Order: sequence, then structure tokens, then C-alpha cells
Amino acid sequence: MSTDPWGRVDEDGTVYVRTAEGERAVGSWQAGEPEEALAYYRRKFDELAGQVQLLEQRVRGTDLAPAQAESSIVKLRESVAEAHAVGDLGSLQDRLTALTELVGKRREELRAARDQARAHAREVKERIVAEAERIAEETTHWKSGGERLRQLVEEWKAAERVDRATEATLWKKLSTARTAFAKRRKAYFSSLDQQRDAVRGTKERIVSEAEALADSTDWNATAAAYRELMREWKAAGRASREVEDELWARFKGAQDQFFQARSAVFAERDASFAANAEVKEALLAEAEKLLPVTDARTARSALRGILERWEAAGPVPRDQRDRLEGGLRKVDDAVRRAEDTEWKRSNPEARARAQDTVNQLRRSIDQLETRLAKAQTAGRDKDVKEAEEALSARRSWLQEAERTLAEFS
Repeated sequence: MSTDPWGRVDEDGTVYVRTAEGERAVGSWQAGEPEEALAYYRRKFDELAGQVQLLEQRVRGTDLAPAQAESSIVKLRESVAEAHAVGDLGSLQDRLTALTELVGKRREELRAARDQARAHAREVKERIVAEAERIAEETTHWKSGGERLRQLVEEWKAAERVDRATEATLWKKLSTARTAFAKRRKAYFSSLDQQRDAVRGTKERIVSEAEALADSTDWNATAAAYRELMREWKAAGRASREVEDELWARFKGAQDQFFQARSAVFAERDASFAANAEVKEALLAEAEKLLPVTDARTARSALRGILERWEAAGPVPRDQRDRLEGGLRKVDDAVRRAEDTEWKRSNPEARARAQDTVNQLRRSIDQLETRLAKAQTAGRDKDVKEAEEALSARRSWLQEAERTLAEFS
């Protein structure tokens, strides 16, 4: 019989392995020496030990999934328990037990990481839903809003998944927000189309009126009508771009036709008015010689004659009208101011008021001079000072009053 620390071969060739539970027969050897039998079954043990070592390396050095690792451990544990091998099978079981604990710890770590990732994914998707709902409720920039909703869907797809119930609830909210946005956008553009149709109708009416006026020769009234039509055009709003461009071209064409015809007539008329302008230039020069006005009555008489000849001269070209009329108006204003001044000077009531003011101030000065003399005699310095100050003011006022009275002389 041959023996080994972990097994033996008895006299009938049966090979045993020693375990914590006792000996267990693992095979029979009849073909050679007992030492050869033990060597053979030790090699079987070494093969098992190699498998355990390889599994340890895979668990510790790779991202082997816990479930796959546990499955491999279970199979190896069964292989070790039933192994036809001689060796320290208990140590292999202990190593598999330690490996099981390591895999269990890793499973807990992965579960915690997965829970954290799901919590983060939930936050991300709740944020996505909240933004989508805000866009659906508030946004009126339809193009950018629609593009942002498409980006949110892509962000949703790229995010980690959460539990099925939460995923379904949040996705439903996101879909509802997208649908609400699409309905609101459709309603807006439908309303916009109605508004544009109304604007189109208004502007077609404006264009029709403008085209009807294009041949008019009632220059002033028609120009005013075109200004009113332009005001209505601006207040009407905008139709679609194609309609707007086509209607504007028609409106501007009619307007240009009228104003070009008016400009041609006015240009011809202005040419015929050139001689009138020369007459009025001479009359204006004659009127300006009245300035400055020294005799209002004579100036008014002369200006009256100039005005009669001015009216008889007739109209002048438009580009000279404001300058000529303005120049004559300045002369007329100067004569009128001179007349006003003359009237004030000859107004008996005003002269009487001015004379009364002078008389009152003179009496007041006489009284103050008497008071001053008495104060000086009595030595009352305070009264002297007050009387002198009052006299100074009254004398200043008297000078102004006498100058006003002199203007009436």
C-alpha cells in the first residue's frame, strides 16, 4: 500500500483522497505501481487547482459579470466535491468560498453603482421632461422650439434607463409635451394664415383704389389720398411674402405713375412761373429797404402797395415759394411790431399810468428825505440806515419810471 498526505492506494488498488469529512474513494489502479496511481490523481488535482486559479484571475483582473462568475464557481465547486483527484481539495473549496464572497461584494458594488446611475438617469430624464413641458406651454419661437424638442428626444435616448414604471411615466409626459407643442404650433400658423388672408384682402382693396387714382389730375386731393392709402397699408400688417411683394409692386407702380405725371406738370408750370419769381424778387428787395422801420405809418403805406403788386404778380415755382413768402413775411412782422410800439407810445391811458407812477415815487422820496433828516438830527443811526436804503431803491425806481414816461413824449 502506498500513502500520501492527501491520499493512499490500498492493497486491492483502490485510490482514496483524504478530506475533512474523511476518506473518499476516487478511483482504482491495477496497471502499475501505487506511486504511479497517486501521481496520476495528483495531476488531476493540479488540473482542478489550475481551473480555480484561472477563475480567480478572471474575477480579480477582468470585468467578469457576477452572475457568470457565480455560475463558474458553482460548477467548479461541484467538480471539486466530486473530483477524482488526490490533493488538498478543502483548500480549493476555501478558495472558491473566498471567491464567492468577493463576487458577492462586487455584485453589491455594481448594484449600488447601477442604482446611482439610475437615480442620475431619472434626474436627467425628469429635467428633459420639465424642459419639454415648458417649451410646450410657453415657447413661441416655433423653429427653435421644435429643434430643441428633437434634441431632448436624442438626449433621452442617450441617457441610462431607469426602472420600467418610471421610464414609461416620464416617456408619456415627454410625448404629451411634444404633442401639445405640435398642436399649439399648428393652431398658431392656422390663425396666422387667417390673419394673412385678412391682410391680403385689405391690401388688395388698397391696391385697387391706388390703381384707380393713377390717372387722376386732381393733384392735391389725390396726393392726400395716396398718403392715406400708405397709412392704411402700414397699419394693415403683412401678408405672405409672395403676396406682399406682388401687391406692393402694384401699389408702388400706381403711386409712381401718379406722382411722375404730377411732377411733369408741376415742372412745366414752374417753368412758366419763372418770370413771376423775378418780379417778386424785385418786390422783396424793395420791401427789405423799409427796414429798420423808423416811421410805422409810412412803412405800412409803402408795404401795402408792395403787397398789391405782389398778389398781382401771380404764382412762382415751388422751389422758390417758401423763400420769397418768408422774406416778405419778415418785413410785414417788423412793420407790425413798429406799429404796436407806436400805439403804446400814443396810448393816453398808458401815459397817464406812467405819469401817476412818477408822481407817487416823487412824493415817496420827499417823505423819506424828511424822515432821514429827522433821524440824523435825533442821532438814530438805525432809522438813518433804513431811510437811506429806502431812498436808494425809490430813486432807482423813479429813473425807470421817468424813462418809461419819456417814451410817450
